[in-house]
Amino acid sequence: MARAPVLAAGGIVLRQEAPPRFAVVRLRKRNEWVLPKGKLDDGETPRVAAEREVLEETGHAVEVHEFLGTLVYESGGRSKVVHYWRMEACGKPVRALMSDVREVDWLPLEQALARLSRGYERAFLENVGPIALQAAMRSEPDAPSVATPEATADAREAIEIAPSAGEPATALRKNLIQRVRDWLHRAA
Repeated sequence: MARAPVLAAGGIVLRQEAPPRFAVVRLRKRNEWVLPKGKLDDGETPRVAAEREVLEETGHAVEVHEFLGTLVYESGGRSKVVHYWRMEACGKPVRALMSDVREVDWLPLEQALARLSRGYERAFLENVGPIALQAAMRSEPDAPSVATPEATADAREAIEIAPSAGEPATALRKNLIQRVRDWLHRAA
């Protein structure tokens, strides 16, 4: 019998600077640079877990925006399914980093891509990073819209596969594999 996948959520977290900066966190245990994310608690929705995990790993309160996509990979002999939302960091840190995180760094997209230790996270950020930047620019007051038809279509497709905001983790597990299969089929 196949083991159930590990469900997790996180954020593509931007800080509005010139140029905008992406959060990457350095894990204490493996000394790896990763995107901020973590496992869902029992009964927690992916969106709520994403906001909580980003706060714990970056120390920043965030505004959660649109769903950007799902990353699936193997971890410890099990599939790990991570849902990501675009987030914007609000001001200065409001809490200390959790003990698993050594530090957080805020980097422009190209430097964040180079810093990430895991190839699958680099590939994911390479695809959703420009979408997050365009969405952030559109949400700024008086910012000109620079969305391309391709980016808009990609974002629309990502939103279509987002889990419902009120959907608990137990309900999500039942149809998760089918959602991932459908998403991978559409991405192919």
